[in-house]
Amino acid sequence: MKIYVDLIILLNFFLDFLLLLSISLILKRNARLIRLLFGALIGGLSILSLFVNFNSFTLFIFKVFISILMILISFGFKNFKYTLNNFVYLYLVSIILGGFLYYINDEFAYKNTGLIFYHNGFSINWIIIIIISPIVIFLYVKNQRRTKEEMSKNYEVDITFLNGKTKHLTGFLDTGNKLFDPYKKRPIIVINKRMLKGYNPRCILVPCTTVNKESMLKCFRIKKIVVNKKVIEDEVLVGISDNNFGLEGVDLLLHEKIIKGEI
Repeated sequence: MKIYVDLIILLNFFLDFLLLLSISLILKRNARLIRLLFGALIGGLSILSLFVNFNSFTLFIFKVFISILMILISFGFKNFKYTLNNFVYLYLVSIILGGFLYYINDEFAYKNTGLIFYHNGFSINWIIIIIISPIVIFLYVKNQRRTKEEMSKNYEVDITFLNGKTKHLTGFLDTGNKLFDPYKKRPIIVINKRMLKGYNPRCILVPCTTVNKESMLKCFRIKKIVVNKKVIEDEVLVGISDNNFGLEGVDLLLHEKIIKGEI
């Protein structure tokens, strides 16, 4: 069997660079390109350990050492938490990409040794990995950044109804929510109707304007609302919506006015 060591090092360098770049983008490290390239080079050369007769424990320690070295070279050391987050994301993204490589190997390669895929010395899956891996990383980074942005607008909300019952909910800061009670200028948050199961509040009708039409929104008063463990002193009305808002795990839409002090 022929093994092209230069191709092995090049592929490993390419993959390590993608991993380090994705960490820089996800965690907004703004690392210099030269540092990422140097860190990836260290990772690329470490593939030569496959040709050394290490036992399992020694190989594990060596891999951890190389990973830490790559992180320190690429992003430097600011504090323990900063470095630990970089290290964790390196392995997290590696698992995502590794799962993809396993799938490619299973679909296209006849044989493999670690990351070395071969069939008569060279296989089509090398080319596929080089072409598709950046796409996989790009989609993962894009999804992670979108998720982090959405999660930053999620809040823990405890609502105490007039009957004394309290519900623990997940609220989303909807900057498009400009609803106010025209009678007393109270901000209105909007709750998913299914969260009121077993509770029939006494409602008032509040006129509201949507993108397409004007309508009347059923609203009710509450005894207390706590957002991220902070009691909101302003009086708030709660509007009832039949929709689930199209946001995963979100029970109600918060009004920007009631959490300005927390942003």
